[in-house]
Amino acid sequence: MPEIVETVVYRVDELESQGRARAREWYRVQALDPDWHEAVFDDFTAICELLGVALATDAVPLMGGGHRRKPRIHFSGFCSQGDGACFEGRYAYRRAAVAEVRRHAPEDAELHRIADALQAVQRKNFFQLRAEVGHHGRYLHELTMEITVELDSSSGQDVMAEDRATVTEALRDLARWLYRQLRREYEYLTSDAVVDKALAANDFAFTVEGRRFG
Repeated sequence: MPEIVETVVYRVDELESQGRARAREWYRVQALDPDWHEAVFDDFTAICELLGVALATDAVPLMGGGHRRKPRIHFSGFCSQGDGACFEGRYAYRRAAVAEVRRHAPEDAELHRIADALQAVQRKNFFQLRAEVGHHGRYLHELTMEITVELDSSSGQDVMAEDRATVTEALRDLARWLYRQLRREYEYLTSDAVVDKALAANDFAFTVEGRRFG
């Protein structure tokens, strides 16, 4: 026959350390917004535009009809040896890239270095270098990016090996930079303090062991 079972539930700040740790882990695995990385992607897309990188995109259907363009930015993380980030698209010289990158991210020395390296190698090649960036394999890190560097010139002249290497490494450094931004954002969003604030704001309830209730 039916019976009533009473369960005492707690908010995160009422749990003991072990129960609180389990509640936090539940949030990280089950409740963290799956699109947590979108702000980082948006900033990366803006930086790419400043540098002269046109990211390849895919059409993503929208609920109300139509579609939006989703840039081909890929990553995996953050606990395996093969983790990383990569992107697909095209690169060409963009005037004022160095100044605009510094204006966008005045304190980011790594972005400044990447912009300077691309500017220098472009000047050496009369600003005619172009690159196609694709992806191969099942891993998602900078070394899985297939980068082809050419001169946009009617002379048919080939790119010097050292200049090809400079462009390739700068674009891979850009992917490494992206991965560090993603990891920093993820670590912030899953930190104890931020998770506790989210649990409290959503008024989630837990058993004494830290298991989600309701």
